[in-house]
Amino acid sequence: MTYRAPINDILLSLNHGAGLKAAVAAGHYGDFDGDITQAVLEEAGKFATDVLAPLNRVGDEHGIKLDGGNVTTAPGWPDAYKRWTDAGWNAVSGSEAFGGQGLPLAINAACTEIWSASNAAFGLCPLLTLSAMEALDAHGSEELKQIYLAKLVSGEWTGTMQLTEPQAGSDVGALRTRAERQADGTYRIRGTKIFITYGDHDMTDNIVHFVLARLPDAPAGTKGISLFLIPKFMVKEDGSLGERNDIYPSGVEHKLGMHASPTCTMTMGDRGGAIGYLIGEENRGMQCMFTMMNQARLAVGLEGVGIADRAYQHALAYAQERKQGRAVGKTGDGLDPIIVHPDVKRMLMQMRAMTAAARTISYATAVALDVASRAKDAKVKADAAARGALLTPIAKAFSTDIGNEVSYLGVQVHGGMGFIEETGAAQHYRDARITSIYEGTNGIQAIDLVTRKLAANGGASVWALLDELKGIVKQVETSNDPAFGTTAAKLRDALGSLERASRWLLERVGSAPNDALAGATPYLRLFGSALGGCYLASEALAARSEAAGDHGRYVTLARFFAENISVQATSLEKTVTESAEAVTGADAVLIA
Repeated sequence: MTYRAPINDILLSLNHGAGLKAAVAAGHYGDFDGDITQAVLEEAGKFATDVLAPLNRVGDEHGIKLDGGNVTTAPGWPDAYKRWTDAGWNAVSGSEAFGGQGLPLAINAACTEIWSASNAAFGLCPLLTLSAMEALDAHGSEELKQIYLAKLVSGEWTGTMQLTEPQAGSDVGALRTRAERQADGTYRIRGTKIFITYGDHDMTDNIVHFVLARLPDAPAGTKGISLFLIPKFMVKEDGSLGERNDIYPSGVEHKLGMHASPTCTMTMGDRGGAIGYLIGEENRGMQCMFTMMNQARLAVGLEGVGIADRAYQHALAYAQERKQGRAVGKTGDGLDPIIVHPDVKRMLMQMRAMTAAARTISYATAVALDVASRAKDAKVKADAAARGALLTPIAKAFSTDIGNEVSYLGVQVHGGMGFIEETGAAQHYRDARITSIYEGTNGIQAIDLVTRKLAANGGASVWALLDELKGIVKQVETSNDPAFGTTAAKLRDALGSLERASRWLLERVGSAPNDALAGATPYLRLFGSALGGCYLASEALAARSEAAGDHGRYVTLARFFAENISVQATSLEKTVTESAEAVTGADAVLIA
């Protein structure tokens, strides 16, 4: 079963749920012509269907190989990547000053979903290159930009993020990779990094590594970390490639999923040390790296959306073809497709509704980040930046949780055949699993949401968002459309739970931090369940107002989410506010 990008769903989500159309109309996107959005996404969908999707299974079965310090990717990978860059897809949101198209991040976000849905392992490579572009553009010297940025924007060279070490996972401050100043202004880096995505491959002539390391006189912890650019091959003055730098893949991981994405152990120092160039200031590397990580966190959330949509499409096609049993009340001979059975319908609706909600949350994050960088008015920019910061951990964690849950249901819809690799349903399940772990585990995203984003400005960003969401609920109420069922009531209850849980956590972040941390993960789920429900309702209202011929399906989808997912907000509120002691007092059970 191949992949088809759901262009109509994406456009409705992007323009109405996420607010792109309103932001363009308000002038926040300058001279950007929103009318080109559909054309761009349709072309992305065609490329994904024709080129990337057929390689998804190939990559899963063949994986990658390491031989003599070089990684070889799966058959078809280098050719597909060349076609992808030749078509300009890597440069969609890149700076026009360095050869990019300068399109909004929101447009590239929709493209990222499409790449991830068609071939998640392939989409990981440009995902990290985009993050590298952002860091170099924001923090690199003009000299480094002139040498490397145009190559990264075009995709002629790719980028990596290198943080993790055996003893330094989420605790980045424990890293031991060393950097030493050289007389010529460069640095020599020695150490080992693990779990480096696309740390080496054969799709481009050069790879630009962004590596965290510590100087000899650096302060302890994260305050003593610096960021360095380390090219795989040195670049000569004329721009041609010189000798290989002292950074090599010394191992590759054998993983549960994402088989076609090389996950490397990278070693520096076996030949005197890798030559690196400082990005930003010494001992300020975490500030630079967060530029990369925040971009990557949104992109990983979109990865979760993409895998979820692919799993849904796969399951839907199977349910329409597989015949077992008969519909209730049917007479006569023959079996019916399993999609006639209510429980299968329930699973498919849950898959689609959760995917749609996660999509719009992620797109709304991208729109906020766009407005923060593109708007002219200072207050508009500041408010948008605060909104983007608030939504980023939700986009990452909620969307990747959904990716895992939807791909799980995809296996379930397939029944016993879902457990057999032949159908392909299991690959989506395996590939999705890492998304809730890398780029900051979802538990860390929840902690960030509670301790930093909720607590910022006394919760002002949350209250502003709640006011907007209440306005959506009011519109549903005044529509007097019986097709919405109890959508408005369920969403109003969910927003009430979100507001009460938010105030409870705000009171305890400083006074009882462990109680607040115990409720962080259910709070993030509560937030996503209420937010996603309201966004889907806003899309349904937009579809009605535009008299779209298929607007009824969006109303049904919003109703399903509100009456099946958003209703969980009440119990999640109680988990946040009433069960902290069951977590903080768990030592009696967990520690012998």
